[in-house]
This record gives sequence, structure tokens and C-alpha cells, in this order.
Amino acid sequence: MTSPVTGRRVLALALPMTLANVTTPMLGFVGAAVIGRLGDAALLGAIALGAVIFDAIFWSFGSLRMATAGLTAQAVGARDTAEVDRTLARALCAGMLAGLALLLLQVPIASAAFAISGASPAVVAGLATYFHIRILSAPFVLGNYAVLGSVLGRGRTDLGLLLQVAINLVNIALTLLLVLELDLGIAGAALATLCAEGAGLVLGLVVLARLGSRPFRVPLAEIRDAAALKRTLAVNVDVIVRTLALVCGIVLFSALGARQGDVTLAANAVLWNLFLIGGFFLDGFATAAEALCGQAIGGRDRPGFRTASRLSLVWCLGFGIGVSLLAFLGGGAFIDFVTTNEPVRAAARHYLPLAALAPLVAAAPFAYDGIYIGATWTRAMRNLMLAALLAYCLALAAVQGLALGNTGLWLAFLGFLAARGIGQAIAFPGLERRTFSGFSRA
Repeated sequence: MTSPVTGRRVLALALPMTLANVTTPMLGFVGAAVIGRLGDAALLGAIALGAVIFDAIFWSFGSLRMATAGLTAQAVGARDTAEVDRTLARALCAGMLAGLALLLLQVPIASAAFAISGASPAVVAGLATYFHIRILSAPFVLGNYAVLGSVLGRGRTDLGLLLQVAINLVNIALTLLLVLELDLGIAGAALATLCAEGAGLVLGLVVLARLGSRPFRVPLAEIRDAAALKRTLAVNVDVIVRTLALVCGIVLFSALGARQGDVTLAANAVLWNLFLIGGFFLDGFATAAEALCGQAIGGRDRPGFRTASRLSLVWCLGFGIGVSLLAFLGGGAFIDFVTTNEPVRAAARHYLPLAALAPLVAAAPFAYDGIYIGATWTRAMRNLMLAALLAYCLALAAVQGLALGNTGLWLAFLGFLAARGIGQAIAFPGLERRTFSGFSRA
């Protein structure tokens, strides 16, 4: 049996990851502020564009963290410490191999990214320097994904917070040193990130060793076990497809907003950042659900799984209501802080009521994502995301035909979020029944 699941335990797991999520934007802000002090607009544009490019590259491998967390949680629930180490060893190998592949393919990746960006020659020159140094961190970044997944799957979100904060603090300190003190410019900013990710991986492995984990002692034959590799690959591919579908939905939202003029595009960007802040809180509860539901599955604890699922949903919905209410009441002040352009402010306020609903509507999908990942119901999660994306595209076509403008765009996006949550809720009972009846037959 796994440990009892209580509301306090859900909150204790969720809050550290919420804090970790909140610290991440500080990193981009400090980097931009430090480079901005050099007085070269091209360098500031280069580091901003570089951050977007690497977010896109590395986010594509976010499945490594989620799959590792789900599989680790199930091994913890089953009290199979050897499988915990085997899961970590496979994830580290996958991260290192993927990172090396990115290094080998850096030239074509850079060429494509620079071409798509459409940046000026001055920005591209700075971006090239930044890119070819920071890409060296790829094996460390993906290794950190594996380590973070293993830590979170064990239910140690406090250690997850420690690792994230440590990486960010080292990065900030080195950025200040290398850029302002040693005058290395944008190369210094890239070197700072490279060193911080490497230091983070070393710290993460030390932390796991203190927990008794010995991934480097796992025999190669066990890492290469065909059945285990097939399952790991299937989970990762499912999550990758799901993530790409989600990205498609976001890109559609941005592209259609851009067609309605610069003011609408800017207003949507402001409101999107408001939604992302709300997402920091919701994501913490998704992480808690990954650990608790995965451990209950591993321990074949059906009552514990139901309790973990219910409490994750209740807490997530509760915070979703709170965040939406704060967004509605304080959104005007946030808009004024972010932009001084009066037409943009007016447009953002006009669409604020719809944008403020987004955290509430997104609460159930966030919680269910954590539940599905912990249970490794990733194929169902993938298929439901694709179905929601199809419904979203149909809704977009309908609102475009009705000439509802940006209001229709926000309504369609809210429908996209709602479709995900509704689909996951409908599929949940059958998936739970199939999973635990399978245990009874085993």
C-alpha cells in the first residue's frame, strides 16, 4: 500500500513546483536586463530570440521528464527500487543520446531557426554566437530532465524546487560575472547557461545518490531490455505527439490573432502572459498528481488512486477559480504594468473577461494531464489531445465564418481547453477500470 493521500499531502507536493515555475521567468528577465545594459539593441534582440529558439528545441523533449516521472512513480509505488534506478538509467541514456544528436545537427537546426526568425544581419550575428555556445548544453539540459523526472516521480518536489532554483541562481550569478565583469558579451550569457546546466546535472546526480540511487551501476543488458525500452519509447512518443498538438493549437491562436492587426496581436500577447502566470499554479498540482497517481498505480492501490485523482482535481479547480478571479479583478493593473500603449491597453481590457476564464477552464485538463501521466495512460492522452485539436480547428472555422473576430478566437481557445478536460473526464472511468482489473487478472 502507498502512503495515505490527503489534501495536505497534495498541497505539500504542488507548492514547491509552483515556486520553481515562478522562478524560471526571472532567468530570462535577468539575462535580458544584463545584455540590455550593454546598450546594443541587436544583442538584446539576439538573446531574446535565442531564448525562444532554445525553449522550442528543449520543450520538444519535455516528454523525457514526464515519462520518467510517471514510470518512476509506479516503480516507487511497487517498492521496486531496482526499477527506479533502471528507469533513471534509461532516461539518462536517452537524454545523452538526444543531446548528442542535437550537437551533431546544430548547423542545419541553426540555419532553419535563423531563416524562420527573419532577423536582421546584426541580430543573426549575435544569435549565431549565442546559439553555437548554448547548444553545447543540450546533453546537460536533457540529463536534467531525466533527473527532475526521477525526483518528482519519488514525490520529492522539494528537491525539484532545490534543483531548479540552484540552476537559475548559478546562471544568474555567472551571467553577471561573465557579461558585466569579464565583458564577454552575449557569449558570456551563453557560457553562463552552459555552466549552470552542467552544474545542475552534477548536483542532481549527487542528490539522487544521497537518496540511494545508483543508475550507473545498472547493467547494460537491463537498460537495453526490449520490453522496457518499448514501453519507455511508446510513452515518450505519445507525450511528444500530445505536446506538438498543443503547440499547434497555441500557434493557431497566435497566427489568427496576428491577422487582426498589430493592436490585437499585442493585446493577446499581454493576456497570454496573464494566462501563463496562472498556469504556474496549475502545473504544480499536475506534478503532484503525477507522483501520487503513479505511486498508487504501482502499489495497486485503487482507493488511493481515486483519492489522489479526486483531490488533485479539487485543488486544481479551487486554484483555477482563485486565479481566474484574481485575473479578472487585477487584470487591468497587470495590463497597465506590461504596456503603456493606450490602444493596446483598451483592447486587452475588452478581452480580459474571456482571458480571465482561461485558468478556470484549464484547471481540469492540467489535473488530468498529471493523472494520465502518472498512470502512463499516454496513448489516451495523445488521442484526446488530437481530438480536442480537431474540435478546436472546427470551432475556429465556425467563428471565422461568423466574423466574430478576436472574441471568437478566445471563445474557440476556451472551447479547446474545455474539450480536453471533458474528453479526459469521459475516458477516465474506463481507463481506471481497465488498469485495475488488469492487476486482478495478473
